[in-house]
Amino acid sequence: MAVTVSNTRDEVANPLARAFREAIYAGLVAFGLFVLFIGLRTDQNIRNELVLLQRWGLLAAVVFATALGRFLYVGFVQPAMERAKAEKAKAPAAVAEPGFIRRNFNSIGIGVLLIYPVVVVLLVGFQGSLKWVDNFGIQILIYVMLAWGLNIVVGLAGLLDLGYVAFYAVGAYAYALLGTHFGLSFWILLPAAGIMAAFWGVLLGFPVLRLRGDYLAIVTLAFGEIIRLVLINWRDITNGSAGVSGIPKVSFFGLFTFNVSDPNYISKVLGIAQSGAYYKIFLYYLILALALFTAFVTIRLRRMPVGRAWEALREDEIACRSLGINTTTTKLTAFATGAMFGGFAGAFFAARQGFVSPESFVFIESAIILAIVVLGGMGSLSGIAVAAAVMIGGTEILRELDFLKVLFGPDFTPELYRMLLFGMAMVIVMLWKPRGFVGSREPTAFLRERKAVSGSFTKEGHG
Repeated sequence: MAVTVSNTRDEVANPLARAFREAIYAGLVAFGLFVLFIGLRTDQNIRNELVLLQRWGLLAAVVFATALGRFLYVGFVQPAMERAKAEKAKAPAAVAEPGFIRRNFNSIGIGVLLIYPVVVVLLVGFQGSLKWVDNFGIQILIYVMLAWGLNIVVGLAGLLDLGYVAFYAVGAYAYALLGTHFGLSFWILLPAAGIMAAFWGVLLGFPVLRLRGDYLAIVTLAFGEIIRLVLINWRDITNGSAGVSGIPKVSFFGLFTFNVSDPNYISKVLGIAQSGAYYKIFLYYLILALALFTAFVTIRLRRMPVGRAWEALREDEIACRSLGINTTTTKLTAFATGAMFGGFAGAFFAARQGFVSPESFVFIESAIILAIVVLGGMGSLSGIAVAAAVMIGGTEILRELDFLKVLFGPDFTPELYRMLLFGMAMVIVMLWKPRGFVGSREPTAFLRERKAVSGSFTKEGHG
């Protein structure tokens, strides 16, 4: 007994020794993992022969960074967190009033989004704003809308869906095919794409009514792959792997267009200089309106009986049935509603790109959308928006980090490591905030007083 106490006391008294030991272990593990991925690289020479390039300096930098990070975390960060936790436990419980930013976070966020293109244009001009409005504005908002749509299925109804990208593909191809073959307007095809995606959501919902958990995830994953394979092999309709090109652009309700050759081109109607930034800014506000519409409908549905039925189904399906709730209708409405917003996002994606192909709707897209929902906090709209901005914006900003080529050589391409950094960020966030960025939310039904429920009191991060 005395020996055990002595060992524990020595370990607590000398955390730097433990940190140094774990840093060595972390460095060895990093070396074993990355020696074949980073230390060695295969390439072809001028004679088309396979050659092996050695990058021991880059490997040493990665191993050293891993060991140093582990040393700092175990030696300094972890003890500081434990001390703060102990002091917080000793301190008397006090309810702090939320600050101005926290109380008005949603309003401030919407205001920033509304003026974002204007600020970018003022800073870098019309031509310079193309990249920032498109890659960091439109791209992030597409994933925000997709994640909010999936949040209805996963976060509110508790149905694990790994094939959500299928509804995204249905909406995109619905607009692409009907727009190119029949010349219908975007404003007509947008609701049509949503209705068609909702129809496929109901078709998916019927076979999985009796499934839950891992079995439900496997079936939805298979559904997503089936849709992708149909798009590849049904060449007469979808043009196979070649995709559909020449998709018409969105017009402003027929008043003016964004094609230079049209007589009602925006610059001709308004008498302003020609620029391709007009269309990007218009698309930005269009996807912002669609995303806000998704959030508005989600909030309204959560306060209605169907939304409370979703939350009851998420918490306990057996108890939900005992209350007389029709779980069949509840599941189908969740799948149909989430799929509808995925179809809206798909139609917008096709209009923005002007080209769609099956390569845009692979499983990794579903995984990224689901990761955004989990990281943001299932059921939390603001948390999901923050997670999408961090994850998608973080991967996009890697394209701008040209100074890393000075450190790692001119052949270093930061964007190739985006998935590695994405995975590392997911691990860090799950260790730091296991319930997501927003671990608590206010319940839709309450007695006398509305109070936030911590995610630690609910299962699987819901709450």
